[in-house]
Amino acid sequence: MACLLLALAGCDAASRSDGDTGAENRPEIRSPSGEPPTTAASKVLVVIEENHTLEQMREGMPFLAQVSDKYGYATRWTAITHPSEPNYLAIAGGSTFGISDDKAPQAHAQDVGSATSVFDQAVAVGKTAATYAESMPQPCHVYDDPDQAVGVPLYAVRHNAWVYFTAGRQACLAGDVGLEEFARDVGDDALPNVGFLIPNLEHDAHDGTLAEADTWLEQQLSPVLQSHDFTSGHLVVVVTADEDDRSADNTVLTSVLTPALSGEVVDTPLTHYSLTRYICQVLGVEPLGQGAEAPDLAAAFGL
Repeated sequence: MACLLLALAGCDAASRSDGDTGAENRPEIRSPSGEPPTTAASKVLVVIEENHTLEQMREGMPFLAQVSDKYGYATRWTAITHPSEPNYLAIAGGSTFGISDDKAPQAHAQDVGSATSVFDQAVAVGKTAATYAESMPQPCHVYDDPDQAVGVPLYAVRHNAWVYFTAGRQACLAGDVGLEEFARDVGDDALPNVGFLIPNLEHDAHDGTLAEADTWLEQQLSPVLQSHDFTSGHLVVVVTADEDDRSADNTVLTSVLTPALSGEVVDTPLTHYSLTRYICQVLGVEPLGQGAEAPDLAAAFGL
């Protein structure tokens, strides 16, 4: 009997020898209603490229295509509208707030200012939020014109959704930072529960080429995909595009990168509001706005 007990104990210890595979070490995210978790992830990093279709990105961004094939991507993911800004707001806030232009935050203070974002939700429940905006002159910067920007205006405020939600301005000043913070947080496994990585206009395929965007993305994401946060399943990376070039019914490539997937190609219709919903699921909060009724990314990918 003693030998049998020792053998069983040994088997149990062996089954838990890798701390990241034990259920007790995987974060459990529950909704406020107490329903079972829809995902084992506790962090999500969002990267948004610019103005290209699914086919254009698959053909012109070989690194992104490779990691998409390795992990997973959606073939019927549509952006919400045109132009850029309302799509960024849709992802971060679950609504376009009736906005149909690319104007700076002061033009839309009445539309968005008092609304809640996924960043606000994270802070409200004691979790972390950050955006890493390349070429941003200072934290939570709200201008992108030559008279206000420092140096060449590569930073586009319309691509930095957090700054539009002025009710959370204090948190934005602390968490909306430049790209130099990103490598440090990746190396420390300190990426936030909800993070947005924002390329500048040369690196998001808006002013530069898809090849330039892909090179930049490989430089930034390669360390992320090798980090403990990612390999343990704690972190999911989602790469999408704000909109297409008006040639493909706003169908864009959206890649879902996590070791929980192995070459998953999803043809379920999904939208940017599906990403809003997923971010809220990871945070364990109620989905914002249109995210509540959006097709479920986690269910579609089996996460």
